[in-house]
Amino acid sequence: MINDLLPHIETELQKQIARLDPARTRLFHEMLTYHMGWTGEGAGPEAAGKRIRPLLVLLTCAACDADWKPALPAAAAVELVHNFSLVHDDIQDNSPKRRGRATVWTKWGVPMAINAGDALFVLSNQAIMDLAQSYPASTVVRAATILHDICLDLTRGQFLDMSYEQRNDLKLEDYWPMIAGKTSALLSACTQIGALLGNASEKEEESYRQFGHHLGLAFQVEDDILGIWGNEAITGKSAASDLVEGKNSLPILYGLGKRGRFAERWAKGPIKAGEVTAVAALLDEEGARSYASEIAREETEIALAFLEHANPRGEAGAELLKLTNKLLKRKQ
Repeated sequence: MINDLLPHIETELQKQIARLDPARTRLFHEMLTYHMGWTGEGAGPEAAGKRIRPLLVLLTCAACDADWKPALPAAAAVELVHNFSLVHDDIQDNSPKRRGRATVWTKWGVPMAINAGDALFVLSNQAIMDLAQSYPASTVVRAATILHDICLDLTRGQFLDMSYEQRNDLKLEDYWPMIAGKTSALLSACTQIGALLGNASEKEEESYRQFGHHLGLAFQVEDDILGIWGNEAITGKSAASDLVEGKNSLPILYGLGKRGRFAERWAKGPIKAGEVTAVAALLDEEGARSYASEIAREETEIALAFLEHANPRGEAGAELLKLTNKLLKRKQ
């Protein structure tokens, strides 16, 4: 079913982004199609990403025994929000590469990239309003409200992430508000909007929202583990990056809280690439890896329990469970 959904998602995204294709703004349009993975050197599925968020919208909608096709504008809207945040993240993190290609700001400069990110945000708002072609006004307004609320949560999470870079007094409890905004908010919106458009009951909609929230928490903790101990050949990301970049991930905050040898080394300054193996081993010895793995397991169980309460049905329900397991059981 996912293979059937993906071409429809791409078509809807291209339709939304085509608003910027008049002659005078053709280069502007190219910046967006490049970022979305459709054009330029290295274009293709790997450059585009997995489209997890729009898939969650459509699968949730269909798992409520509803037709997923009218929900395509909402699926496009959440993916456009996600990509707006990526364009801005790349600038804020000074990241020259994304998915193996030069980032938008690297190719066209920071001012143009900011404007491209802003355009993706505006297009997401226009996309969600296209639901009016198939749904009553009250449903469209509710879907748009959910999307707008999580956009604010995204900026809160990004603020915390950036402000945490200047602090050395962070504790484990500081971690959760950050990732709830940066990662969980959009996933919970995907499943809640999908349930809303699937005409789910209030109880089912809340269960789907909670499922998306805890799916996001578990996914981020798993990503934190992979960011230190992952197999680069399997994950496609460097396991050195989180330590070298000084990220305030869950294992690192746990290690700092132990006030052991890892915390002592951390206090001396940035970790160099040549130290990564030894420093990661210190974290492992002090229990950070096992702690994070247990938290990921707990959040996974909570997410799956809420999914069961939501009672997903049919082929879409089976695919939703399959996608969840794929996301949360990645090889390390």
